[in-house]
Amino acid sequence: MLKGKKIVLGITGSIAAYKACYIIRGLVKRGADVQVVITPSGKEFITPLTLATLTRKPVVSEFFDRRDGTWHSHVSLGLWADAMLIAPCSASTLGKMANGIADNMLITTYLSMKAPVFVAPAMDLDMYAHPATQANIERLKSFGNIIIEPQAGFLASGLEGKGRMEEPEAIVEALDEYFHPKAGSLSGKRIMVTAGPTFEKIDPVRFIGNYSSGKMGFGLAAECARRGAEVTLVAGPVALATPRGNIRRIDVESCEEMYGAAVDSFGHCDAAILCAAVADFKPETAADRKIKRGNDNMDLRLSPTRDIAAALGSMKKAGQRLVGFALETNDEESNARGKLERKKLDFIVLNSLRNKGTCFKSDDNQISIISADGKTDFPKKSKADVAADIIDHLTSIM
Repeated sequence: MLKGKKIVLGITGSIAAYKACYIIRGLVKRGADVQVVITPSGKEFITPLTLATLTRKPVVSEFFDRRDGTWHSHVSLGLWADAMLIAPCSASTLGKMANGIADNMLITTYLSMKAPVFVAPAMDLDMYAHPATQANIERLKSFGNIIIEPQAGFLASGLEGKGRMEEPEAIVEALDEYFHPKAGSLSGKRIMVTAGPTFEKIDPVRFIGNYSSGKMGFGLAAECARRGAEVTLVAGPVALATPRGNIRRIDVESCEEMYGAAVDSFGHCDAAILCAAVADFKPETAADRKIKRGNDNMDLRLSPTRDIAAALGSMKKAGQRLVGFALETNDEESNARGKLERKKLDFIVLNSLRNKGTCFKSDDNQISIISADGKTDFPKKSKADVAADIIDHLTSIM
């Protein structure tokens, strides 16, 4: 969604300035054209050469170029940009922005900016919590600036985790979300997504599981949130951060826990996307102590787990939509169509382990969408792009 967008990245004097490199990389990877404007104190933390190498543009810092006296026009930058992002934004720069103190190139560019401005504060908690800083943030919001702050880690004080700059990936995602062409298309909808594997205990240290990373499910949750949906994300044991947006995350470990969370949530949802790789079997009994190695073979008896898709299919009411996934190794389409009918799905997403470089642990996927009306095949894409294809299809039938 950022392809071809022109972004002015303002960098201020903060220890988090090094993270600007990761922000630039993320923006450029998504096709954006980035121009850095840095304050004099920002150059104390990161060199313009590093930034210019990443953006392939000379860094702007002073009003006049020291080499040839060329004037850097803040007005031209304000007209050129599709968005301005100030990250990290120090307490000092926040104050100057809020009060129009135009004593450096970054602030004059900000005051000339015709495009939306995103601000990622970066300072210690005491500075952030000071009434003056809070007043400046509220004033910037009243000007229409978009403040990007960490979403998680709130305690009773309401400030836990604040002040720290949001992670670069989330900052890039916030800009991408803003420019999403289908933002708002799912406003007012509630969607549940299951993601990741389940672990079925053998004993306190061993389990039956699978290779699912959760990337596809988290990508679907992010795409739904970008389009304005209220998302419930039921996540198995994965090492992924919750995507930005209106997402309520429920962490589970076993199939039984995921079943309970899914059944409890589905009744309040307009749609559910069952992307999790749920274990089909679990040990009949789990030992309460670690099983020690012996000289004989160990027999492990397994019993079927609960069928989440079938349970939700039997619960489905008029107007609700239910989407399933089928990961197959053989007879792919016939197996997927059988699951589609048995479990009363509106459509099923088929992928195959025979497609190398997709599925488990990969950043890419290659799918077919199968419904009662037919089948649509898609080429190999990033899981983010695959998520957009799936949600396009879901939106078309809601």
